[in-house]
Amino acid sequence: MEGLIVKGIGGFYYVDTGLDIIEAKGRGIFKKDGITLAVGDRVELEIIDEAEKKGVINSIYPRKNQFIRPPIVNVDTFVVVFAASKPKPNLVLVDKFLVMAEMNDVEAVICINKSDLASQEELKEFRAVYEDIYPVIAVSAKTGDGMDELKKAVSGKTAALAGPSGVGKSTIINDLVPYANMETGSISEKTKRGKHTTRHAEIFNADGGGKIFDTPGFTSFEIMEAGEDNLMHYYPDIDRYTGSCYYDNCRHLKEPDCAVREAVKAGKIHRLRYESYAANMEEIKNRKKY
Repeated sequence: MEGLIVKGIGGFYYVDTGLDIIEAKGRGIFKKDGITLAVGDRVELEIIDEAEKKGVINSIYPRKNQFIRPPIVNVDTFVVVFAASKPKPNLVLVDKFLVMAEMNDVEAVICINKSDLASQEELKEFRAVYEDIYPVIAVSAKTGDGMDELKKAVSGKTAALAGPSGVGKSTIINDLVPYANMETGSISEKTKRGKHTTRHAEIFNADGGGKIFDTPGFTSFEIMEAGEDNLMHYYPDIDRYTGSCYYDNCRHLKEPDCAVREAVKAGKIHRLRYESYAANMEEIKNRKKY
C-alpha cells in the first residue's frame, strides 16, 4: 500500500494512505543504509494491525528534493515569509531561504505578512527588492487581505512556509488550512522575536488540492553548502551577469570591471540584494576558517 508521511515524532511516522492515517516504523534496512525517513516521503507501507491502524514502512519512492533542517522532502514551492513590521524584516535571512530554494530547484514565492502594519510606500519598497525575480504577495493573516492571492499561488502544489519566528507562519497556515488549528505565539517584548510554536514538521491538506508543510527550524539553515564559487548562481538577479565581468572567476566583490557592481550602480540589481549577497559571501568565507 502506498502512502505519504505527514508527520514523524520519536521514530514513529504517520502515513496518510488516502483512507486512514497509519502509525508506522521503518524497517531496519533504512538505518543500515543510512536513510532517514522524512515528512513528505512517498512510501510503500505494510499494514500489520488494521484495528490499531499500525504498519511498517518497507520502501520509499525516489525523492524530488530533500532538506536537512528540518528534514522534509518533495517540496514544490517555498513560501518565504517575512513580516512588514514586528519583527523588523531581516532580508539577509530571507535571502538565505531563497538560496536554499534555488539550490534545490524549488520555486519560491515571497510573502510579506502583517501588511496592515506597513504603509503602502513601505510595501512598495519591499516589493521593489524582489518583484523582478520572484512573485511577491502582501498579506495580512490578521485581516485576511491578500490571502486569496496566496491560496491561488499554492493551489495544487506541495508548499513549505519558511521564515524567521514571529512573522506569522502559523497564523497563515490556520487560514490556508482551517482545520490545522496551529498554536500561534506572541512576540517577545524584549527581543521582538516570536516564540517558537512549531515543534515538528507536518503536512496538511490545503484547499484547492495542495498540501502545506508546517516546518520548524529553517532559521538554523547555513549556506555553507553553496560555497564561495557557487553562491552567485543562487541569486538569479546576479547570476544573469555571469560571464560579463572582466575576470572569468569574478566573485563580484572588489574585482575591477565587475558587471554585477556596475549593474548595482545602474539600479539593475537592487542594492539590498547585492548587500545580502556580500554579507552571505562573507559568512561563508569566515566559517571556512574554522
